[in-house]
Amino acid sequence: MTVLLRDATDADVAAITAIYAVEVTDFVNTYEYDVPDAAEMQRRMHDIVARGFPYIVAEVDGHVAGYAYANTYRGRIAYQWTVENSVYVDAAFQGKGVGTALMQGLIDACVARGYRQMVAVIGEPTNTASIKLHERFGFHLVGIFRGLGRKHGRWLDTVQMQRALGDGVDSAPSNE
Repeated sequence: MTVLLRDATDADVAAITAIYAVEVTDFVNTYEYDVPDAAEMQRRMHDIVARGFPYIVAEVDGHVAGYAYANTYRGRIAYQWTVENSVYVDAAFQGKGVGTALMQGLIDACVARGYRQMVAVIGEPTNTASIKLHERFGFHLVGIFRGLGRKHGRWLDTVQMQRALGDGVDSAPSNE
């Protein structure tokens, strides 16, 4: 199976929306209750890209098999070299290397943009597939927030993981 990574386009929004809809309705990882429609997902994608963050899709045999993007970790200026990642894989393609390809592509795109830290906010410690994916890429557990969210009638813990990008904290960024 060949995975092609490329920048997301408006033509991908329907597939992205469908992948995300399953996460919202069937799982707790997103912490959203209501499925955003395609127009909202397109607005979100445009906002992320307009601010210079990567937003990529993984394509397999002409089908969008997953997508990933980086976004602002926090809004304060001192966080400008830190991004938060998101990786979503269509259920039909899980366990086939799509998440791995997306994560590598996202990390590479963030390093190329000069980011120095990547944070993963993972819904629930039971999301072992996401935790293992992040661990394979050098993320380490920073902590678990207990009961940070609530969905499907239960309190949710949130896993926080982190990894350095590029030089990390070993040098000052070139744009400082």
